[in-house]
Amino acid sequence: MNSASTHAYDPARTTPRALATEAVHAGRDDLARQGLHAPPIDLSTTYPSYDSRGEAARIDAFAGDGAQPEGPPIYGRLGNPTVARFETALARLEGTESAVAFASGMAALSAVLLVRASMGLRHVVAVRPLYGCSDHLLTAGLLGTEVTWVDPAGVADALRPDTGLVMVESPANPTLAEIDLRALAHACGSVPLLADNTFATPVLQRPVEQGARLVLHSATKYLGGHGDVMAGVVACDEEFAGRLRQVRFATGGVLHPLAGYLLLRGLSTLPVRVRAASATAAELVRRLAADPRVARVHYPSIGGAMIAFEVHGDPHEVIAAVRLITPAVSLGSVDTLIQHPASISHRIVEESDRRGAGVSDRLLRMSVGLEDTDDLWADLDHALGETATGLPREWSKDEGPAFSTGHA
Repeated sequence: MNSASTHAYDPARTTPRALATEAVHAGRDDLARQGLHAPPIDLSTTYPSYDSRGEAARIDAFAGDGAQPEGPPIYGRLGNPTVARFETALARLEGTESAVAFASGMAALSAVLLVRASMGLRHVVAVRPLYGCSDHLLTAGLLGTEVTWVDPAGVADALRPDTGLVMVESPANPTLAEIDLRALAHACGSVPLLADNTFATPVLQRPVEQGARLVLHSATKYLGGHGDVMAGVVACDEEFAGRLRQVRFATGGVLHPLAGYLLLRGLSTLPVRVRAASATAAELVRRLAADPRVARVHYPSIGGAMIAFEVHGDPHEVIAAVRLITPAVSLGSVDTLIQHPASISHRIVEESDRRGAGVSDRLLRMSVGLEDTDDLWADLDHALGETATGLPREWSKDEGPAFSTGHA
């Protein structure tokens, strides 16, 4: 492999390509010219250089604006060619100039907060619900930030001179509530809107097209897609990407090259996986919404592979009774996962805040995978058992559950 640069590998393109095509080819466009088919994995932590003066100049340039150093790589904390391929591909899929990858989604969010705090902009306006650890990071002020929690209509009034960020997640974790990102971006004015796009992925929405300036992913989820890699990534303009690279270099939250390789491979099937899982999820939503054992089903209007539903009975018994579905945290894998947010993913959020955001104690969150729909339903049907009232399953559908598309 030619390791001449850790820059994005794909040259500027004038002819747009469809999402499915970008997913397969972005970050790989130079391979055929190098006589390669599969992307190589560069595991080097350091790189030799006999030009120490030139090396110093390139490090000084990086310190100035965080731009990727020209020429051969220098050190793994400044950048890695394999990781750069994934960053290029994800930026293409999200429609941004750049993307910066980190060791986890929380490392990526932390870097964004540190960038803004370093500019004296420590205040964050946020809309619940967010992923539980994101909520905790903001609420606890562990990075010196201060958060104001509002509903979407209150964002504009909550802005202050030191507000550095507005953060939302749509569809939200775990209720799947949706926010009008375009209207929210307008309310933000000059303050950057950070949209967590982990649940939707660029297959279902591209937040920058609706005015968001930063797009966050827990790449551990759908981007990787197989439950075997942990990573985070921020898609943004190149100026902000430079600052993120500087924070990554200083704090060491780098992504391992093997993880970068797995993520690039995962992106190639992302559209196929998301669309297939979404079709199954939509059918399971239909069946759950007609089931008297289910009190409410939450499913976003944009679709997707995530389902949330509240049961009349004990949600813990449902978790204990599944056999095909995996009872585990995380999401976005090829197999179906189910978990109880109030006990696990959002346990760290104060109970009153959790319930106020719609995360009830009877809510279950399910990440639908690629299994057969009827097999998944058979497992759910068994796990749901009889209704809490002991009424038979033939209970009148007129007394059945409510259905929500999750709009905030």
